[in-house]
Parts: sequence; structure tokens; C-alpha cells
Amino acid sequence: MSIKPKFNTLLALFFALFFANSTVFAQGNDPEKIIERVKTEYSKVNDYRVDVEISIDVSFLKVPKTNAQIIYKKPDKIRILSEGFAMLPKEGLNFSPLSLFKESYTAFYVKEETVQNKKAVVVKVIPLSDKSEVILSTLWVDRSTYAILKVESTTRMNGTFEMNLSYNRSQTQYNLPSSMYFAFEVDKFNLPKGLSGPSAKKQEKKKDDGTKKTKGSVSVIYSNYKVNKGIADKEFEEKK
Repeated sequence: MSIKPKFNTLLALFFALFFANSTVFAQGNDPEKIIERVKTEYSKVNDYRVDVEISIDVSFLKVPKTNAQIIYKKPDKIRILSEGFAMLPKEGLNFSPLSLFKESYTAFYVKEETVQNKKAVVVKVIPLSDKSEVILSTLWVDRSTYAILKVESTTRMNGTFEMNLSYNRSQTQYNLPSSMYFAFEVDKFNLPKGLSGPSAKKQEKKKDDGTKKTKGSVSVIYSNYKVNKGIADKEFEEKK
């Protein structure tokens, strides 16, 4: 009886063989140690409250610039406070690398690059579960702070996305971004739920040009961080 191998396991094996002859585990380039440092730094954030200015650009939708507040509590509580406006995907607004490492994965060191004038190490992360929404992620990690500067991910149902994050240490000492640019490409019929303003459905019907794929982006400016001040669970309950 033949056993059909899992796709993600085969993908992990491919990368293992591909990088086998390179200096994968040169000093300071052990991907597991790099990821552990990333997790350690991000784990210092127990909760935060931050003001955001959100700008959305999708080819067939017109969404006004929006001001909102995001509240977050470890491990995965998040709420976006803004009247009359729904905004997803949450992985864009509340990016946490801890979500990439919740399940079993394989990681590979790739190379070093300069990103935002910073020395960054490039690591690929492959979830091993076939139930994982993310198939493959590539991370660019700041060598000095272990903050994530850039992410490229391929998902099963929501297309591909790229995220670029900038940091302002005068705002907060934690690895929380001061700005984020989130670019994505998805099937129009599979756009992230909630990526809309009040008249989005009418706009979609009016401007649909018949193409299957669409590109879009979300830009977020963060300000007035309040970190580890404590947030009650009841603040995450939606008002009826």
C-alpha cells in the first residue's frame, strides 16, 4: 500500500536538500536560534493599545482613509475600534511572528541582505501541518534587534502577501512597528473578509472588470503606543 506524502513535508525536504551544501549552520546562522531570539523579543509584549491611521488601495474598491485604535492582548486577543468600518485581514494590522510558529515548522537560513539600511538575515519557514493556511514564509530579520523587517508569505486560500515594517525606537523600546505596508494579491472572490468600507459591495459590482486576480495594499501608521499597561478581557467583547 502506497502512502501519499504530505505537500508541506515534501517542500521542507526540498529546501533541506537545496541548502545542504551551503553554510547553513555557520556561526550565528542557525535558523532555530534566530527564530528563538525573534520569539523572545516579541514575547516581551503582553498587551498594547495604539492609535492607527489606515489607508487601503484596492483596484476596484474605494475606501476612505480611516483612524482607529487597536488593542491587543497575548496570546491572540485583538480588537479594532472604529465606528462604521470593518478592517481585515488582522494578520496585517496585528502582525506577530508568534503566529507563524504556533505549529510545527521547519526553518532554513538563506542569506544576508541589507533592508532599510540594516543588516538582515533571511530565513524561510515552512509549516509542517497540511492544515496550516500558510504554505511558506520568508522573513527578513534585523541582526541587531531581531525585529522582523519584511515578510513574504504564500497561503492556501488568500493568495500571496508581502509586508514591510519600520520601527521608531523613540516611540517604543519593543519590537512594535511605527509603520507597516501590506501588499497582497488574491482572487477577487476570495478577498479577505471585512476588507471593506460602507459602500464596498456597490463599488465591487460597479467596477468588476472580469479578471480573476486583483492587487491591493494596506498602509498603517502607528502612534501613541501604550505597552504592558494591562487590558481587561471585557474590552475585547463586541458590543451587541
